[in-house]
Amino acid sequence: MQNAKDSFYMTLRARLTVINPERTILLRGAMRPGILVEEAEAPFGQLPNDVFVLRWSGLAADLNLASTMAAEQCEIVYQTCGTQSFGGLDRGRALSAMDEELMAMLQPFSTPKLDYTAMPPAAMLTQVFWDEPVFGPATANRDRLSRGASLMVYSYQEPGE
Repeated sequence: MQNAKDSFYMTLRARLTVINPERTILLRGAMRPGILVEEAEAPFGQLPNDVFVLRWSGLAADLNLASTMAAEQCEIVYQTCGTQSFGGLDRGRALSAMDEELMAMLQPFSTPKLDYTAMPPAAMLTQVFWDEPVFGPATANRDRLSRGASLMVYSYQEPGE
């Protein structure tokens, strides 16, 4: 499932740079698009603001098909304090903007599966596809508004995976 997870993340990352090139994060001295995979980063005490964080859980497989189909639950969480110029009073608007960006990043609901252990990434034989997201409620924690969206990511397992 790792190739599917990598392909999903890299697709969302590329789409975000088109949708909102200003949404970035400075991480380990490098400026990157404002999306990261929690399990691939050093632990942090608090989620970064104005960044999409992918969390993976709940692996399942359907073995009754001609090829095994794997599925993994993905939760995408994000939070914002709004902007300093408005004293954070625009945090609802900032969260809505992130909601819209996430919906745009997820469409279309598929991408080619690539092997990112090769350079350049090698195309595989199948696609990665996912459900429509289910958005949770906005929650307030002091000066921050946050939300999570959950979806299933699917991929057929290929030989050697």
